[in-house]
Amino acid sequence: MSILVFADSANGAFKPTAAELLGKATALAAALGTTVTAAVLGDAPAASLGGLGAAKVFQAAGDFSNYDNGAIVDALAAIVAAANPTVILAPASYIGRDALPRLAARLDTAMGSDCSDLKVEGGVVVGRRSEFAGRAYADVSISSTPAVFTVRPNTFPKPENNGGSAEVVAVDWSASTPTVSVVETLAPEATGIDLSSAGKVVAGGRSLKSKENFDSVIRPLGAALQAGVGASRAATDAGYAPHNEQVGQTGQTVNPQLYIAAGISGAIQHLAGMRTSKVIVAINKDPDAPIFQHATYGIVADLFDVVPELTKAVEALD
Repeated sequence: MSILVFADSANGAFKPTAAELLGKATALAAALGTTVTAAVLGDAPAASLGGLGAAKVFQAAGDFSNYDNGAIVDALAAIVAAANPTVILAPASYIGRDALPRLAARLDTAMGSDCSDLKVEGGVVVGRRSEFAGRAYADVSISSTPAVFTVRPNTFPKPENNGGSAEVVAVDWSASTPTVSVVETLAPEATGIDLSSAGKVVAGGRSLKSKENFDSVIRPLGAALQAGVGASRAATDAGYAPHNEQVGQTGQTVNPQLYIAAGISGAIQHLAGMRTSKVIVAINKDPDAPIFQHATYGIVADLFDVVPELTKAVEALD
């Protein structure tokens, strides 16, 4: 009996979600009286996860730089067979949304996806996830084993690394015949912090009125805060920002510690992509804008007056 955490990595380094999930898994394991193990794909430094709470790390060697969900599922299935966990935790990243459901199907088990909280209740792990575009929340418990949960990035605090080292178990695995081949890889044109895992996000809406205003008002504040830059659908449809920066039901879902919404009214479709943010700051001239009903702090003022002053204040802190 154990909790297995999929420690996602890229270019030989673990992503922040690895620490988040290991920290939460340690707390859940203490309540369940069990242990924490980790799953690693590729050549990331597996032993270092011992400093974050993993008692043992199961590592499947190989080149996973080109995304192949078949190979990922094959490798993870081999790790699960070796680790024999009762619970599997993974980030709600593109791997968590694509490969983990396939893994759950192969294991003939169930999955709670895109959770915003995990707790122990009645001796089992229960995941909380939003339903109906964030209008309601459901608590999900899974009776089959292993229970699989994916969790939104930035949901849990990262534990301090105590410098410990975990036992590493090399797992033999073989990939099934690939169904796709990578012909070419194109790097994205967009630069900056990845919205899906950003700890801070600054987003602008239709009130920016032009791409030039968006670039001169929203992006400087994002740069000063070292935050990801997002936009409402109205702003992306108007061409103020690229569609890969759209936050909302038909765009990206974000879960930062800080979300600043400038000139965004707060339609339910936008709220579906950001309402789990820990602190929401809304800036809008309309005091009746729906965003204020969900904001931690609200500023009723013209964003063209407020945002530049915020940028100056943040830059002055350096």
